[in-house]
Amino acid sequence: MMPFEKCPVCGGELEEKKVEKLLRGGSHIAVLRVHAEVCLHCGERLYAEDTVRFFEQIRNKLRRQELSDFQPMGQSFTLDENSPNKANEADVRTSRG
Repeated sequence: MMPFEKCPVCGGELEEKKVEKLLRGGSHIAVLRVHAEVCLHCGERLYAEDTVRFFEQIRNKLRRQELSDFQPMGQSFTLDENSPNKANEADVRTSRG
């Protein structure tokens, strides 16, 4: 299926698996379940060319907000990107007394 017998990153063994892939297009995100060759050593994922072309089609639909083919999965939320750092700083201050 794939042009590689071994992982091109680390040389590890590849195994075909079904994986979840998150694709972003504009402010929208889609979750797809696709087949990939996954390195058993480093986790690198290799996708077939037709799968990569499909990813690009999905990204373009998301950017253009052509969402009729998509099913809602719930709600998404964002946090302040500094939130974990602020929490860690509070923990450090607390632990120092």
